Amino acid sequence: MKILIAGGGIAGLTAALCFAEDGHDVTVLEQAAAFSEVGAGLQIGPNGMRVMQALGLEAEMRRTAFEPERIEMRFGESGKTIFTIPLKDKAIDRWGAPYLHIHRADLISILENACNAAPNIEVRFNTQLQSVEQTPTGVTVHLSGGDVDNADLLVGADGIHSVVQAHIVGPYVPRFTGCIAWRGVVPASKLTAHPPPPTACAWVGRGKHAVTYYLRGGELVNLVGVIERDDWREEGWSIEGKKEELRAEFEGWDPVIGDIIEQGESFFRWALFDRPSLRRWVDERMCVLGDAAHPMLPFVAQGAVMAMEDAWMLKSCLKGSRSIVEALKTYQARRHARATHVQALSRKNATTFHHRNPVQRLMTYGPMWLAGNILPEIVHQRMDWIYGYDVTA
Repeated sequence: MKILIAGGGIAGLTAALCFAEDGHDVTVLEQAAAFSEVGAGLQIGPNGMRVMQALGLEAEMRRTAFEPERIEMRFGESGKTIFTIPLKDKAIDRWGAPYLHIHRADLISILENACNAAPNIEVRFNTQLQSVEQTPTGVTVHLSGGDVDNADLLVGADGIHSVVQAHIVGPYVPRFTGCIAWRGVVPASKLTAHPPPPTACAWVGRGKHAVTYYLRGGELVNLVGVIERDDWREEGWSIEGKKEELRAEFEGWDPVIGDIIEQGESFFRWALFDRPSLRRWVDERMCVLGDAAHPMLPFVAQGAVMAMEDAWMLKSCLKGSRSIVEALKTYQARRHARATHVQALSRKNATTFHHRNPVQRLMTYGPMWLAGNILPEIVHQRMDWIYGYDVTA
């Protein structure tokens, strides 16, 4: 088949590699002039690494990623540990693949290089999808600059403002969550006084939380801070905020957080908007995946991974069906419930990380402490449904 993919991010490039593996001719339509350093760290759980393994990219990822020793949760102000459980070797033993931290730019580079090496993948930059028309035998797309192209299948991997999604379900209004997120990357060499733990660490607080982890083999430290605020509602990955604002938000927190903020040169912020779960991901010969299908709040670290799972499942459904229309229906049927479940957990964690009431804090973090310190196996079991899932099986 000839397949067009709108969007050349993680979702689009992963999907291109999946389709190309089965011999399809794939064109990725990317509106940017080139892939850039936009973004920061990503956590790729074992369920996502299953896809990267199947595509032959695990070794390349390991060369530039960081493998955390443990998953842990700490109180933001005191730094005291709520729970900490093994992850490094345990992830491979239990879930069949590693848990890695990687810079978004590094992952994009790995995927782009793999696409460039595939003879049946073309990436077109400076190309934006304008409109779509379906025929009984294919899809016609109208592109920026007046170009027109035809394909057997159109896949929307074009994110939260997806043009393909709008053609399938029409426009819908996002809901502001009442939270804004900050992100920044700091060289680890600047953090010798208070080095962050070599873990995937969530620091919880009253009305806010932070996440720290290493990137690029331990050379960089990634910080994400999420704060409940209702006075700023701008979306975007590249809006630089003032360091003094971020410093004030986390004043009095553990020195690890304070040191990252002090040593960082620039921090970016964006408002967090939630999107309702879509009932339809497909329409005849069009479908969406990744954020275009199920945008996620960053509280489970599964946004990129769900896109990887989507891409492989769509590949599998197409391979196992003689009808594109029926294959897309099967794809939605197999993915919708799982992705929606992860979406819901992500929304719930926004509350779990931000408890203000002392009773709520005790009722939430007390059992976590008991499980992590007395029965860590329970914590692993609670993660099995996410990390143990193998979409390639």
